Amino acid sequence: MVHDAVDAEDLCQEVFITLFRSEWQSIEYLKAWIMKVTVNTCLNHLKRRSSLQQKLTASLHILRENAEPPVDRLVEQKETKLEWATYMSRLPAKFRAVLTLRYMHDFSLEEIRNMLDIPLGTVKSRQHKGLRLMKKILEDAGVQTLSKEEEPYGQNRNTAKASTK
Repeated sequence: MVHDAVDAEDLCQEVFITLFRSEWQSIEYLKAWIMKVTVNTCLNHLKRRSSLQQKLTASLHILRENAEPPVDRLVEQKETKLEWATYMSRLPAKFRAVLTLRYMHDFSLEEIRNMLDIPLGTVKSRQHKGLRLMKKILEDAGVQTLSKEEEPYGQNRNTAKASTK
C-alpha cells in the first residue's frame, strides 16, 4: 500500500507493537482485526506523507537551488518500482485500499467493510470508481484494455458469469 520497502518495514513494526500492546486474545476475528489495524496504520501514514509533500511543494521556493533530484536517486526509483505499483499509486488512497484488499488479498466486500469501518455501499462504490480510474490510468499510459464486448462485468455480465461456472 505504501510502495516503499523501508516505510513498509517501519509500519510493520509499528503494527506489531500496536497488536502486542493490545488485548488481542479477546478478539474473535483475529485476521480481520490485524488487517484492519494494518490498513488503518498505512492510511494514516499516507495521509501524513501527503500532508508533508503538500507543505514541501508549497515552500519549494525556499529549496529552489536543489530542485532537481540526483540522477542516482532517479535510477534507483525506476529500478525499485514495479509497473503496476506505479499505476496503483496514481489512485487516491481510499480507492487503493479497497482495490488492494479486494484483489491482492482476496477479501470479501463484507470483510473490507468491517476492516475499513465503512458501509457496504461505500465499499462497492469505491471498488467501482477505483476500477474505472485504473482503466483510465491504463488507457492514458497506452496499455490496451478490454473492450466492452470483452469485459467480464460489462454489458455481457450474465454470459460472463455463466461461462465461469
